[in-house]
Amino acid sequence: MSSRPLDLDIDLLRTFVTVVETRSFTRAAALLNRTQPAISLQIRRLETQLGSPLIDRTGRSVALTTEGAALLPQARRLLRLNDEIVATLGEGDLEGEVRFGAPEDIATLHLPGILGAFARSHPRIRLSVTCDFTANLLDQMSRGMLDLALIKREPVGPELGASVWKEPLVWVAQDLALAAETPLPLIVAPAPDIYRKRALAALQSAGIAFRPAFTSPSLAGQMAALRAGLGVSVLPAAMIPRDLVVIADPLPPLPDSEIALVSASGTGGPAGLLAQEVLRALERGPRNVERPAGFPTGL
Repeated sequence: MSSRPLDLDIDLLRTFVTVVETRSFTRAAALLNRTQPAISLQIRRLETQLGSPLIDRTGRSVALTTEGAALLPQARRLLRLNDEIVATLGEGDLEGEVRFGAPEDIATLHLPGILGAFARSHPRIRLSVTCDFTANLLDQMSRGMLDLALIKREPVGPELGASVWKEPLVWVAQDLALAAETPLPLIVAPAPDIYRKRALAALQSAGIAFRPAFTSPSLAGQMAALRAGLGVSVLPAAMIPRDLVVIADPLPPLPDSEIALVSASGTGGPAGLLAQEVLRALERGPRNVERPAGFPTGL
């Protein structure tokens, strides 16, 4: 007589995938609204069920064992199937609203495909999207106005949210000759934009004089000013259209852009599902996400 087959616990698999995607037990605990000891216990329970270690605990960062690496794609497949089944039935927590925020450049370039796929998979969940500067998004979240937000964060200091990706920031212009102008004409967003802060700090540290040539909170406005040759700006490397050029010398290097996903305290249900979808889609970097039709590709 054959033994009873093992039934995997979807909740344990979701915890395992979240730990891997956030690369932290602490960030996974915050995202899943559990304590860190509870997350560790769930991982051990899953390891006991499968009879194999899944996460190498000898280092400071989260690293997968051979068995964990083999499980990861299968766990993701099971989670997607589970979520699709529940969405099709339209029961329980899959009805409601998710209030999501992101800076305009991230929302324009990386989110349409992700949010569209989520809306098709979960038709009973309403999505409300706000585009604003990181500081304003965090303020809205602190006042209970947002459930989730993708933000630009500083590469040093206290960690905020679950890291999603890092990407080099570069100086760009319509013509290389603009970099030689004194003072340097700058195209920037108004404060409190982080890219503006990075650009001004780097120029001041290098002793390079500059002047605001064009200021706009709109990404479209900044791109139009760049194409008109009004000045120099800062963009993530993946966002550079082919009709603009990257400037190195004599301009100073810039710290990487770092994007993180932050969740309101106690976020679960529909917001938790969207958080998982965003992390899965962006975990290997934004170049893996299909760009909106008509958006210029990077160099």
